[in-house]
Amino acid sequence: MSCRATAPERSCAVTFRTAFRGKPRPLLGATAELVNAANAVRPLGRKGYSTLPTFAFGWPTSENAPLLFTGSVLDVLRRALLGHYRTRTGRISLLLKAITWGLLGLLQRREAESKSYFEDPLRSALGADYLDAEEPERRPRGVVGTSWTRRRYVHQTARYGPHGPNMADIWMRPDLPRDGKAPVLLQIPGGAWMIGMRRPQAYPMLSRLAERGWICVSIGYRISPKYTWPDHIVDVKQAIAWVKANIADYGGDPESVYITGGSAGGHLTALAALTSNDPKWQPGFEDADTSVAAAVPIYGRYDWYTDTGNGRPEFIKVLERFIVKKPFATHRQVYLDASPLTLVHPDAPPFFILHGTDDSVIPVREGREFVKALEAVSKAPVIYAEIPHAQHAFDFFGSAHGHNTAAAVERFLNWVRDGTRSTGS
Repeated sequence: MSCRATAPERSCAVTFRTAFRGKPRPLLGATAELVNAANAVRPLGRKGYSTLPTFAFGWPTSENAPLLFTGSVLDVLRRALLGHYRTRTGRISLLLKAITWGLLGLLQRREAESKSYFEDPLRSALGADYLDAEEPERRPRGVVGTSWTRRRYVHQTARYGPHGPNMADIWMRPDLPRDGKAPVLLQIPGGAWMIGMRRPQAYPMLSRLAERGWICVSIGYRISPKYTWPDHIVDVKQAIAWVKANIADYGGDPESVYITGGSAGGHLTALAALTSNDPKWQPGFEDADTSVAAAVPIYGRYDWYTDTGNGRPEFIKVLERFIVKKPFATHRQVYLDASPLTLVHPDAPPFFILHGTDDSVIPVREGREFVKALEAVSKAPVIYAEIPHAQHAFDFFGSAHGHNTAAAVERFLNWVRDGTRSTGS
């Protein structure tokens, strides 16, 4: 390419764009796709704040490999018709695309082979007959977890508390009898205690359970920085109390209430399950029943007090600035009281804990430590499913991970429910 010094500036710019049109762009795009796929296969950022962009880009890729593969192939066909691969740069970009396709294929194969990592811990802890737990006769029909499934199953949106965000979506089949005693799952959304949207989290699980005769309650709650800890857990307790008092009007069983949530929702799930009926977290409704029959925290935070190690100083700073809004050094007890890791006790309800080994936001070590502490004291079953290569929020999409999570959680809850009924509790 050449551009004469005497040529008008506009002509020079046009000449530059014409010379490079279609040449560097395929290479740049192919490189970006390759890096993204590599990051999904093995997260690149592993320390401090670098883990956040690692998660943001790697998570959708790791759970949607077939979709990205299709898009990439179509892009290659389009560029081939335009002649973008006739040059040396174009051929290099095509090679990078092929490598990317291989990595996407690896991601998909990992997902397809992940089912045993969800089922084997249940079989090991509960016995081979856990699969025989009673299930409602109706089966899901192509449920994938989308806004369409929400419209299909959300019967009503109700207010469970006095604050603006205290809204709950009631997921249930339209034909569910109002005089029945359907089991109830309370879903606590995640979002770093600063998002907390009840939509669109856990759709694969909620739609599956609703189709099979459960009532699912997905809540919103007060979030930071507008609100301050412990408003978050107070709202969760309020939601449990509301469900216990009102779910019979929808055909639910107030004695068969379970709780689940991911990330910050996993933290709140574990904290609520370990502090049932604790008046400290129930201001104004101290006498309400906030116990649950079992808890399923997924890739949750269980430690708010460790301030050394990978990502820990950064996490404590976020808590100090946006959520707790109190210095860790002078209010350490607040952080200890908010940590499920410090609250394990013999009378904890049954727990099913899930975590991915490639979690960039909450390292898998935190899940392992919580499981170890709980197993050491709890008289109830403590089951841990560690999913190889799974990133944070692996159950969000209608992927194999999402469906395997929903199926495993359903089987665990049915097993607990059958055991409770058989003992007359």
